Order: sequence, then structure tokens, then C-alpha cells
Amino acid sequence: MNTPKLAVIIPCFNEELCIKTTVNRLFEVFDDLISKNKITPDSYLYLVDDGSSDSTWQIISELHAGDNRVKGMKFIRNYGNQKALIAGLEGVHRLGCDCVVSIDADLQQDEMAIEKFIDKYMEGYDIVAGIRNDRKTDNFFKRTTAVAFYKTMGLLGANIPMNHSDYRLVSRRALDVMDLYHEKALFLRGFFNEVGLKTAYVKFDVKPRMAGESKFNFMSLMTLALNGITSFSIVPLRFIAVLGFLMALFGFCAGLEVVFEKLMYNDSPNGMATTIILLCVFGGTQLFCLGIIGEYIGQVYREVKARPRYIKDVELD
Repeated sequence: MNTPKLAVIIPCFNEELCIKTTVNRLFEVFDDLISKNKITPDSYLYLVDDGSSDSTWQIISELHAGDNRVKGMKFIRNYGNQKALIAGLEGVHRLGCDCVVSIDADLQQDEMAIEKFIDKYMEGYDIVAGIRNDRKTDNFFKRTTAVAFYKTMGLLGANIPMNHSDYRLVSRRALDVMDLYHEKALFLRGFFNEVGLKTAYVKFDVKPRMAGESKFNFMSLMTLALNGITSFSIVPLRFIAVLGFLMALFGFCAGLEVVFEKLMYNDSPNGMATTIILLCVFGGTQLFCLGIIGEYIGQVYREVKARPRYIKDVELD
């Protein structure tokens, strides 16, 4: 296999404090890989500004003016991390590369693992997924909810590896396959896991963030989780059908019990408190089920409208 041309995607949202350091550090990684003849000298960085309100895009433009290996795109507004990653993948697909790595702008993900990704790619793997060694840098809440998400996805049939983030390498072949998927809310972790291309895994350490604060809050993580679940599994809908059957069966059995007591003992059971509790339980369960159905209907609604995934303002080639 020939020496590959590498592209590195960096989604950015209000990253003015660290973007220069990140670019310089990645160029050091490039230089090391070029000296080892593992990537070609025309490998490049592709930064996607996800509607930043600070000077992130200005810095990216200055970096591009100083080095043409810095390329990028600016959204007209904030669309979210997944859309920025998708835009980056589509952007480097247009520009051309043999393989592409996506990494966070704060470089918490160990950039030295890129060499291991390249080694796996040269062995013939189309997808190389990064797996965190641990979650020591996360607080208790984020760590607990992350574990719950991966286990839930596993139960629902989307077997995403535990602690796999969006730090991965994909080949041009994988980008060609992705181009066939036109859904608007594409969940990348699920897509690359279930597409069926030859996949390898590389473990890496997570470092403390170099500057600023994480842009992922509870709501954004919850949105990502719901999108992942509704995009890759209909098990919750089947669960609702089974739950509805069990509730109906319980009601039928309870009715038989009341009729039996009335006929055999001429007595109707008292149970105002029981009635209220049952009404609350069944009412809450019905609302919960409607909420799940609503998530799926929302997914269909977004797809039917066929709005663009994102709208770019400026692109630097």
C-alpha cells in the first residue's frame, strides 16, 4: 500500500484559547510521521468552525494564510458537534485524501495515537476506532451517564464499543460509503460501527483540557444519546408494544378478580387508594410511551422536511 495522504478534522466551537496550540502540535505530529514515511507531505488539517462567537474563525483564516495545509469551513450558525464532524468528512472527501482522522480541538484525546491509527490503516483496516483507557478526567455524573448510554445502546442492538468517542480514522472507502447515506441526523458512532467495513481498535489516554471549558453540557449529551438510540434501534417501539400487552393483561386479570369476588362473595373490593395509584402508574407509563413514540416521529419529521444538514458561510481550500 502506498504512503497515504492524511487529513485531520478538527471541529471548533469558541476555541480561540487553544486552536493555535492545537494546530502547531498537530503539525509536529505530521512532521514526525512524514519523516517516518507514514504520511505524504501534502497531508493537511481541516478545521470546521461550528458558528463560534469568538475569534476562532479569524485565527483559522490567519493560520490558513500562513500555511496552506490549514483548510477549513465556517458555518453560518451553530449546528452541533456531529454536524461539524459530518461537514469535515464531506469536506475532505471533496478535497481528496486517503484517510482521515477526527480529533477534538482541545487535544484531550492523545494526538500521538494518530501514528497507531495509520499503522492499522496500512494493515488494511478501513475504520480504526479510538477507545479511551479510562474516564478519570470526567466527573461522577458524566462518567455514570456515559456508561449507562453505552450499555443501553448495547441492549438495544447498536453494539458501540464502550468508551468509544469520535476519535477515529476512516479510509476513503468508508467516506465513499458514507456518501450513500443521506439521513439528516446521521449518528456517526453508530454508522461506522454497523456499516460492516473492516474495523480495528486503538486505546488512548485522555489528557486534561489545555484551555477553556467543555462545550458539551447535559442537554447536548442527552440530545446525542436520543439521536443515537432512535437512529439505530426500533427496540424501544417493540418494548412499548410488549408493555401495552402486559398492561392490558394485568387489567383483564384484575377485572376477573373483581367479578369473581362479586359473584362468589357478593362483595366489591374497596380500593380508592389502589385505584388512584394504578391510574397514576398507568397514566405515567402511557405518557412515557408517547414520549418514546414522539422521538421517533420527530426523527421522521426532520427527515421528511429534507433540510440541509448545515449551511456553510465560508470555506478555505
